[in-house]
Amino acid sequence: MFVGIGAFLLNTLLQSLWISYCKRKSMSQAMKEYGPSHHISLKAGTPSMGGVVFIITFLLFSVLIYIIEGPALKKFLPIVGIPFTAGCIGFLDDFLKHRKNSSEGFSSLGKLTLQILLAAPWVYFIVFWGNNMLLHEVKLWGPATAFLFLFLIVGSMNAVNITDGLDGLAAGSCAISFLAMSVLLHFSKSELMISIVGLAIAISFLWHNAHPAKVFMGDTGSHFLGGLLASISICTGNALMLIPFSFLMGVEILSVILQLLSIHFRGKKIFKMSPLHHHFELVGWKETQVVVRFWLIHVVGMVTFIVTFNMLGLIE
Repeated sequence: MFVGIGAFLLNTLLQSLWISYCKRKSMSQAMKEYGPSHHISLKAGTPSMGGVVFIITFLLFSVLIYIIEGPALKKFLPIVGIPFTAGCIGFLDDFLKHRKNSSEGFSSLGKLTLQILLAAPWVYFIVFWGNNMLLHEVKLWGPATAFLFLFLIVGSMNAVNITDGLDGLAAGSCAISFLAMSVLLHFSKSELMISIVGLAIAISFLWHNAHPAKVFMGDTGSHFLGGLLASISICTGNALMLIPFSFLMGVEILSVILQLLSIHFRGKKIFKMSPLHHHFELVGWKETQVVVRFWLIHVVGMVTFIVTFNMLGLIE
């Protein structure tokens, strides 16, 4: 509890300092030209890369947790290392955007390649140390485990990144997921504390990111949060629980995939715009309505999957 309160207060304070720094240095979000047109006028000039603060807070409290609890390094290192690495990938992308004064950093293929290359060593480390658990008494062996874990880590980074398109949407959804993780999963004390730190970071960011946002998390933040969701699920032997914990993020990335496939094969769109949250903006929902309703959809979808897993005997 005290770890969560401390992380909340520190992240809130540091985020305020980061916003002031970004304003002094004119470090703002370059808006995507292919997004909703009103975003360009309403959100242009908003400081970004708030995820830098996530990483600082997370590393400080991870060191504190390690000192206090002394967990086995082979289990603790990947649960911390994966989100740190993911956040660094996002930071490089944000840095390129800032240098080019553009909404585009890495190319899509370049970013995906970097994600795979930097996630793969962590996957090897996890599997090498004998973690092949997907859920309670559900296991995989050999290369299949590695490929699944790699898919989940990279997919989670990108799914949260795609979800981060409206004020508070990604942070609030991740906060719901970390809360559910902290309550439902069987954790060691150090793993629980890491999950609570993730919850505190996501909630404290909402202090500044709630509509109208004073700062955006950027790719740094979305990659970090996606990496943390994946690392907690995988490193605690609950890899498939990432499905319910990332329900909304999965829906969002699926909407992008379906849109691209429909344009390619049918020559027309399914949605007015993807990801899905932009579609509902364009049909007339206010931004705050989309965000709150999508949070509710996330909760309903998450509960549905968890109940189903329980009925199938996949979770205790």
